[in-house]
Amino acid sequence: MLAHFLEFMMLALFGVSWPFAIAKTYRAKRVDGKSPLFEVIVIAGYLCGIASHLVSGVGMWVIGIYAVDILLVSTDLALYCYYSIKNRRAADGGEG
Repeated sequence: MLAHFLEFMMLALFGVSWPFAIAKTYRAKRVDGKSPLFEVIVIAGYLCGIASHLVSGVGMWVIGIYAVDILLVSTDLALYCYYSIKNRRAADGGEG
């Protein structure tokens, strides 16, 4: 039980950080210094956590937290893709 609580706290604390990253990307409309590979690796890690719970059948309620965290990281990754393309076009003198 303690292990599940600690896992929940880890996911919750990681989850709290992503809205700040999303807001920063949205406000700045720049993605300099961001790593899409890092975000893909984080999503893969969360998917492995979900798989772990599906295989063990224990602590299934934690899957919802994983899903929320995946949604948040995916939102930041989508903003990365959007602003990366938009900024590249603007730098090339095209439509921004």
